[in-house]
Amino acid sequence: MSEIEDRSSRGVGFKASTTVQVTDKMVRQFAEMSGDFNPIHIDDAYASTTRFKKRIAHGMILGALVSRFLNEKIGSGGIYLAQTMKFTNPVFIDDEIIFDLEITKLHKTRGLGTVETNAKKTTGEIVMKGEATIMMSWGIKEA
Repeated sequence: MSEIEDRSSRGVGFKASTTVQVTDKMVRQFAEMSGDFNPIHIDDAYASTTRFKKRIAHGMILGALVSRFLNEKIGSGGIYLAQTMKFTNPVFIDDEIIFDLEITKLHKTRGLGTVETNAKKTTGEIVMKGEATIMMSWGIKEA
């Protein structure tokens, strides 16, 4: 079965899960890329004075990782159109995060889908709940 056929068989109910460790390097690279140098993310001394007691990752790192995993798990060549995200708990440096994706709606002829995008620590603590809208490369009919 070709990659395109394999991807096109993914329908409502398709689930994928992957785990990634959020590292200091990721946080510092994200700060450089975004210009968000909030000390809660990059300054250990400052972070120790906050209610979290240590540095936390930028929430949007989780959004960027969702983009990555949509491509890796659902299929490359599509377009990430929209995303809702609610951050429910902090992600600390070196936390391992499990991303769970599930296709909840699909309109293959229009090439659009909705994907539940949730993330939790390996301890089970939910850190993000969300929903993505995607345009799939394999669902669009050529004229």
